[in-house]
Amino acid sequence: MAEKTRKRKADHIRIATTHNVQARKNTTGFEDVHFVHKALPEIDREKIDLSTNVFNHRFSAPIMVGAITGGTSEARKINAAIATVVEELGLGMGVGSQRAALEDRRLEKTFAVVRKKAPTAFIVANIGGVQLTRGYGLKEVEKAIEMIEADAVAIHLNPLQEAVQPEGETSFQGILERIGEIAKSLDKPVIVKETGAGIAAEEARALEIAGVRGIDVSGAGGTSFAAVEFFRAKGGGNLHRRRLGEVFWDWGIPTAVSIVEVAQTVKIPIIASGGIRSGLDAAKALALGASLASLAQPVLQAAVEGGVNKTRRMLSLFIEELKNAMFLTGAKTPQHMHQTPVVITGKTAEWLKLRGFDVESYARRSNVAHEH
Repeated sequence: MAEKTRKRKADHIRIATTHNVQARKNTTGFEDVHFVHKALPEIDREKIDLSTNVFNHRFSAPIMVGAITGGTSEARKINAAIATVVEELGLGMGVGSQRAALEDRRLEKTFAVVRKKAPTAFIVANIGGVQLTRGYGLKEVEKAIEMIEADAVAIHLNPLQEAVQPEGETSFQGILERIGEIAKSLDKPVIVKETGAGIAAEEARALEIAGVRGIDVSGAGGTSFAAVEFFRAKGGGNLHRRRLGEVFWDWGIPTAVSIVEVAQTVKIPIIASGGIRSGLDAAKALALGASLASLAQPVLQAAVEGGVNKTRRMLSLFIEELKNAMFLTGAKTPQHMHQTPVVITGKTAEWLKLRGFDVESYARRSNVAHEH
């Protein structure tokens, strides 16, 4: 079993860095989110403070590197490079699913390297939600946390991926109850994250009631795990699974839509992920109500191609882009971004209105800081 899991993780890294597995027609919706430019920003760009406190942790900027990998020797190198940069820049980081290391202790070091390289960063452990319906419990979750001395644990939901992949485990019956049991028993925050198909208001509400302390929307428009599984099936000559991957390639709730649905429904922190490719995307996510923005694929690509140096360049530029967007909207802090006026148009506005969400209030906001 551990060998199969390890091979699958290696396949995922290879496919995500050598094939185009981005959404084809479905987009993040960020193209429908427009900032109102401030010709009189009335702030000094050099005095913008990007730091923020989320989950009782201080981030130098509201940015996380999303759950990427672990469980293979290549993953150890990738995790080490990313963790080094995350520590330097004061960001956060999630590891990939730790199931492989829970099945085979020899793989623990491929995850543990993250804490070694990032002793003070916000690190998130990761376990599959479907595993909780198949025998995993508090013991395994605590083990995953302990393995990397994590500050929080993400329970990931991936019904689309499980429905498409050959080894897919599709019994999600009772999953909410199991998540609730873990959330109530742990002294660390439990974050529930999707894996590229988004989270709707109804699920967000149910998760908040269950005791979850954060939601990572991971919407559609970025990496498609149906596409990843399409290429795995193609390589293995599995026509049935290949067809499923093709048909469901663009399945999911666009990221911008998911952020608004969740932000207008719950009071717990939201992590925005799913196709966030620039600091401008991150700024839009914050303006829509996210506390942190998270990206994975571009960081994976940088780490694989150029290790620490390329990852540092990529993330530093991303932070500068966010800072620029804040300057051009007159926002001194990430908190001011939550009051920055944005105009939501097109497909995104249409979806949200049909679902009963308020889009007009975003355009009427003002982030003018009242000096005391």
